[in-house]
Amino acid sequence: MADYDRRPGGGGSSYNPKKRRFREDDDYDRRGPRRRYEAPPHVRLRKQLIAIAENPMRPWHEEVQAIATLFTDNWDDELLRGNFVDLALQLAVEQPLKTPFVAAVVLVANVTRPEVVDLLLAKLAASVEKGIKAGEWRDVKLYLKLLACLQGCLEGEGIFPLLEGLFERAVDLQTASSEDTIGTEIVKIILLTLPYVMAAAPGQWVQKAADLMEKTEIIASEPHALQTLIEPYHPESGEEAPPQSQSLIGLLQTQLQSEANNGWVLPCLPRPWQLPLSDVEQQSQLDNATKHALPPIAIPETVITGPRPLFPEVYFSVYAGQDVESVPPLSNAAASLIRDALLDTINVLHFNRNVAARHLIDLDCYFAPRTFAARATPFDKLRDIEPPKSTWKPEDVAVDAVFSQLFQLPNPEHKLVFYHSVLTEACKLAPAAIAPSLGRAIRFLYRNSPRLDLELANRFIDWFSHHLSNFGFTWKWTEWVDDVYLPDVHPRKAFINGALDKEIRLSFAQRIKNTLPDPYKELISPEKEKDAPDFKFASDDTPFAAEGREILALLKRKAPDEEIEAVIQRIQSLAIDREIDALVASTDVFVTCVLHFGNKSLSHVLAAIERTKDRLADAGAASDAARTQIISATMAYWSAHPGVALSIIEKLLNYSILTPATVINWALIGRAGSTRGEALATAHLYEMVFNTVMKVTGRVRQLATKPPSPPHQQAQSSADAEEAETREREIRAMRALFAAIEDALAAWAAGSKDEMMEASEGAAGDSETERLVRRWGERWLRVFRRRAAIEEAFLVEAEKERARLRAEMEEQAREQEQARARERELDGQGGEGMEVA
Repeated sequence: MADYDRRPGGGGSSYNPKKRRFREDDDYDRRGPRRRYEAPPHVRLRKQLIAIAENPMRPWHEEVQAIATLFTDNWDDELLRGNFVDLALQLAVEQPLKTPFVAAVVLVANVTRPEVVDLLLAKLAASVEKGIKAGEWRDVKLYLKLLACLQGCLEGEGIFPLLEGLFERAVDLQTASSEDTIGTEIVKIILLTLPYVMAAAPGQWVQKAADLMEKTEIIASEPHALQTLIEPYHPESGEEAPPQSQSLIGLLQTQLQSEANNGWVLPCLPRPWQLPLSDVEQQSQLDNATKHALPPIAIPETVITGPRPLFPEVYFSVYAGQDVESVPPLSNAAASLIRDALLDTINVLHFNRNVAARHLIDLDCYFAPRTFAARATPFDKLRDIEPPKSTWKPEDVAVDAVFSQLFQLPNPEHKLVFYHSVLTEACKLAPAAIAPSLGRAIRFLYRNSPRLDLELANRFIDWFSHHLSNFGFTWKWTEWVDDVYLPDVHPRKAFINGALDKEIRLSFAQRIKNTLPDPYKELISPEKEKDAPDFKFASDDTPFAAEGREILALLKRKAPDEEIEAVIQRIQSLAIDREIDALVASTDVFVTCVLHFGNKSLSHVLAAIERTKDRLADAGAASDAARTQIISATMAYWSAHPGVALSIIEKLLNYSILTPATVINWALIGRAGSTRGEALATAHLYEMVFNTVMKVTGRVRQLATKPPSPPHQQAQSSADAEEAETREREIRAMRALFAAIEDALAAWAAGSKDEMMEASEGAAGDSETERLVRRWGERWLRVFRRRAAIEEAFLVEAEKERARLRAEMEEQAREQEQARARERELDGQGGEGMEVA
């Protein structure tokens, strides 16, 4: 038994870890050698082309030559040919950093298989023409970038006739309207294409480029009408401003003119089609390869804005004014060219933040050697780098590009949270390299927060708190400890308060408190640490306390409306006896009870509002004072957690219990007036007004962009008229809302508000507070004036688009009617022939 007990399964077990065999496996293996699987050529080509230039250890020319050889050696594979052309075009649009390398593969393949260029140019020309017609201007720019890199193998003047045709269309648009943005966008595309043409065919097109730039200067040097509205900085008069941002198109024109004067060196651009000096013969074959004609590309008489709204752009940098240049200076064309390639990559890859972040980290792989300093070089070590070596940190350049989108006015292309997540992923991929760059960016923005446009200052608060939430809420708060003692109305103190409030929303008060130095802890009140606010009517000292507790009890046991109505009538009677507005008093009690009943979570309070929305709607419809009291009660109950209050007010707006005008009046007249304007410094008040305005403008945009109904349909005529009436009514309401905001804020900005006049008369020595309040009024006013101007411009463009669509529909209807008439005529002729027969 002992022998059996020694086995792994114990006594009596039949378990045997190794089967008995006639011979051991090591002595005799009956299996043959494993079959080696090799992927088909089109799969290998796709894999290699997608990963081109990603390996910094492999020389570009070797990688390009290997891919081109694989392609040409398998030319007879029809699947491979089609996949290569489609993939080249796809990479040009989806991974713009790799465009020069894809072009290099095409140029090398052109030596032995020139047919591939004809296949590529045919599809490329069709894609450019389609993009121009549809207003897909970024796709047009990226396709032209690929064409520019192929300039060396194009017949005649290559891409220049197309660029000149586009410029003529831009001139027509600018002549028709000085506020046109399509023409400005076209000129920007032309200017961003020229450097790649000059890099692909050095020394050949200097005069053509000079002639074209002389023409573009007319448009590029003219400031756009909307330029002042999108400036990121808003300094006070006489204040020393940070380095001012510049118009992107004007800056680009100046940079390229400087490059032209220096012989178009463009040292930052990669030239993977240039082989080492040892390959003289192969380079000669490449230069003398077959030339190809660019297929004709038609430019329509009428070009459209397209799906993406166009606005003038400014060059914004968070690393301006440093003692060491860690990013390309504005005098260098590399600043615009590198930024443009990065922004296209980030915005095109919006569906995958991880890949976008990886491209940011690998930025130095896609530009000429020695363009950047070594990765993760500390900023202090940059001072030790001697010229002509570069001091440009690739991490700073990448972070700068993301911030330029995060702080783009009037709106970035994608939701702000996407750019938050790209920075977060980049920081996770390379924390030692990205984190110090982010730290210097944060300090720059904090120093300049009083001068930042107010909308951007609030975006900074949102990003900063969100970013800290992903990294344990850790930050060197001791650097700003002196600003804790500033008055709440000071911009830097307002930033600190706003950031702490957002952090608490993303976590909870006690955790945030534990991450802060002692001076900051006083900014988090004990009320913020409570799970739920105290019930206002728990104390008998509060007016209508008994009635409040009674309504709460009725809500908890889901009593019928009749019982609640009886208590409300009693409150109104008591209020009349005390000479108080009866409706305001009953609304305050009822709303407070509803909020306390649903204070466990947002879903609980929404359920409570859903149950009582009819009564709330009746109270709100009764008077403006009652609607105002709904907001006052909500903000008072959730005063320690204003984020919850804002969410509730947004839901009340959705239920039409509140109106946008009521919210604006409560915030800018009621709340701001009761605090003598100091409430304008609170981030949540701005958030309330801004969200309300965006809700109204979003509704108007939805109506304005609704396509017209097909013509000649009588059933649609009444519906169209009703939609038009609704649209005009919403537009009038939006304009009235902007007018109300203008009136309220203009008074605060001018210092003519009654509350400010009384304060200045009653107390001396408060001049600094009054100045700051006026400054807040000016900053608020600039934001909403910009929003009003943008919406008006949008309505103009939307009406143009509706008119264009209507004309297209009518033309299609006429063509269809003519086709039907021809069919009837042919049918009639056929019938007559049959009768004769």
